[in-house]
Amino acid sequence: MSNARTALNAAFLTAGLFFAAAAQAHPELLSSTPEAKAETTAPARIELRFSEALVTQFSGARLLMTGMAGMTHAPMPVEARVSGDADPKTMLITPAKPLAAGTYRVEWRAVSSDTHPITGNFSFSVK
Repeated sequence: MSNARTALNAAFLTAGLFFAAAAQAHPELLSSTPEAKAETTAPARIELRFSEALVTQFSGARLLMTGMAGMTHAPMPVEARVSGDADPKTMLITPAKPLAAGTYRVEWRAVSSDTHPITGNFSFSVK
C-alpha cells in the first residue's frame, strides 16, 4: 500500500506542477513586422506574433506617431483598426491612411487563456 500511496502522491505532484506551469504561462511578443527599430517604407499593416493564442476581446494595440520633421508636440494617435488574424497568435494593426515619414510607437496589450494581461511597446521609422 505504501508504494501505491507514493505513486499516487507523485502523480498529484506532477499534475500540480504541470497545471502551475500552465497557469504561469503568459503571451510573449515573438516578432513583429515591421521589426522593432526598423526603418522601412510605410507598411499597409503591422503584424504582432505572440507565443500563445490571444483572447481578442481583451487584447489590443494603439499606434502613435512620436516624431516627424518639425513635430513639436506630444505623440499623436494614429487612426488604425486592430484585429485578430486567421492565426490566433497574431494581432494585426491596419492604419486608416498610409503612414507619413516619421517615427511610430506600437503599444500593445495581449491576453491569453490565463487572462493575465501583458503589455509592451516598440518603435519603428517610416522613410
